[in-house]
Amino acid sequence: MRVAVVWNHDHAGVINRFGQPVQEVCDRQEVESLLAALQEGGHETLLCEGDKELLATLERFMPPDPQSRPSGIVFNRASGIQGESRFSQVPAMLELAGVPYTGSSPLGHGLSMDKLIAKTLIRDRGVPTPNFRVMRNGTDSTGDLRFPLVVKSRCGTSSFGLQLAHEPAQLDEAVEIIRTRYRQDALVEEYIEGREITVALLGNDELELLPLVEQDFGDRKIRMMTWEAKFMADGPQKICPAQIGSKLAARLRDVSVASFHACQCRDYARVDFRIDHSGQPFVLDVNADPALGMGTSYPLAAMAAGYSFSNLVNRILDVAHVRYFGVGIPKA
Repeated sequence: MRVAVVWNHDHAGVINRFGQPVQEVCDRQEVESLLAALQEGGHETLLCEGDKELLATLERFMPPDPQSRPSGIVFNRASGIQGESRFSQVPAMLELAGVPYTGSSPLGHGLSMDKLIAKTLIRDRGVPTPNFRVMRNGTDSTGDLRFPLVVKSRCGTSSFGLQLAHEPAQLDEAVEIIRTRYRQDALVEEYIEGREITVALLGNDELELLPLVEQDFGDRKIRMMTWEAKFMADGPQKICPAQIGSKLAARLRDVSVASFHACQCRDYARVDFRIDHSGQPFVLDVNADPALGMGTSYPLAAMAAGYSFSNLVNRILDVAHVRYFGVGIPKA
């Protein structure tokens, strides 16, 4: 099958520079590993930019057959270039053009990326999440929130701007950084002291839950997954499978499935938790587009479940194909 891997590496393919710029830097090694895995699965591959030329590129690579059945599929790793709801932009283009793709729909990406909406949706389903509110200025009322408070971009990714405020002056400064540097409101939530666990999910109607991953902060002063903790070489160690009792593990799985469906995720996603000292789990984030780079939590969980990286990538592709066509990808 023809499989186009779509990413955003060269940000020149726009008509105008306008709106919120992308903060993420694409992981070239991840994309090269994806291409190799797909080729190992017997697929013809193309790497292309998720920009204004995308649909013309895809039409050349995977022209429709005489029966108008799609002749290929996109493995979507695009984060967008600029503007709001960036992760929704390439899926929306593919929906318009009738091109099947892996991962969540424009709606799913939009719901999960907007932390206010995501937390409201999961809370409405009875899923525990830290108390929160949106702030436009550091002088806005914190209501009944209790310090310390975690400050993050309302629609941010990769922990850009994530800070911990212990008192009002720090909160004012942190919210101002979000407003001026990232051009958006801040989501402020109560800090949960405890363990950090991630749950990786694979599938749609029948979800496979992969082994749990714990972020081991050791004796670090800042026990949060900041940008530095995620991307610097000396970041927290990942323990997989996490040493969790069976009752709590079952609770995490139930809450993860509820969060996956509440945010309209598809094919694969990751849910991040804090477990407080009483054993109560709190959902921090629902990630509709989890990193797939080697050493990141999602592939680590899959490998603990017995997948090779190639098996995982081709399984995600097959899950998407079943969602569209009701059957797996025909064997070559």
